[in-house]
Amino acid sequence: MGTVTRFDAVAEHERTRAALRAVVPRLVRLLRDVPDLEAASGVPVWTVGDVGAHLAGVHFAYSAGFTDEAVEWDALLPTGDGSFSERIAAVNATSVGLFVGEERARIGDFIAERSETFLRVTEGLPPDTPVNAPWLGKDPALTLAAATGLMLSESLVHGLDIARGAGLPWAIGPAEAGLVLGQSMPTMMPLGLDAERARGVSIAFELVIKGGPRLAVVVENGAATVTRDAPPRAYDCRITAEPVAFLLVSFRRMPVWKAIAHGRMRAGGRRPWLAMRLGELIGSP
Repeated sequence: MGTVTRFDAVAEHERTRAALRAVVPRLVRLLRDVPDLEAASGVPVWTVGDVGAHLAGVHFAYSAGFTDEAVEWDALLPTGDGSFSERIAAVNATSVGLFVGEERARIGDFIAERSETFLRVTEGLPPDTPVNAPWLGKDPALTLAAATGLMLSESLVHGLDIARGAGLPWAIGPAEAGLVLGQSMPTMMPLGLDAERARGVSIAFELVIKGGPRLAVVVENGAATVTRDAPPRAYDCRITAEPVAFLLVSFRRMPVWKAIAHGRMRAGGRRPWLAMRLGELIGSP
């Protein structure tokens, strides 16, 4: 059943903050080196500039939650009770229009400013500090630790999208990826569950990230829970993966077959064939 480990929430949060502080200058340099902001990116239908504008929106949204800036979220967010994926798609479509034309030349500087604001105003706050994130749905249980992990994941993964479109190098380190998975996945995976597909399903996954977190992902009758360092129990399927590979597979930037073929992800346990169901049940965060 595996060995139960423990993690220091405060120390891990500080490492995530440090990783975010380190990746933003790399992201700014990448954006400045892009030869053509209108080139296609690693995201279908988005240009490199669109990805940059979206990233600017991400850093603005999380920093604004801790400042006195008034944001009319009701005017920006879709009305009604759409699914999580529909809501995120609508918000993403809005974000790419935040910077247009010549304004896109200053996206990197804007991201640097907003990231620094976020890190400054959240300095010393506990990892479990609540964060207002209306774009994720009605009253989601988002903490500062999860928000910091999400900002790191957006910067890393969309940095890769920009680099792929621009033909420039971009690296994601295993330590960075492990922090993203430990800090943000326990919150985002339940939000990304496809409730219709999960109806009547009962599966317990053990997700073991090499050098990173161990997560218990339990799908039960249309709901999902994700727990760090859960007590020992019987799992239907155990997935062991390298952190970067799992991050890229989770965000649909790497096909799962490629991660398996290269030995970067494998399934075990009583019913290893259920590993493919995880990606079917839980959408990209």
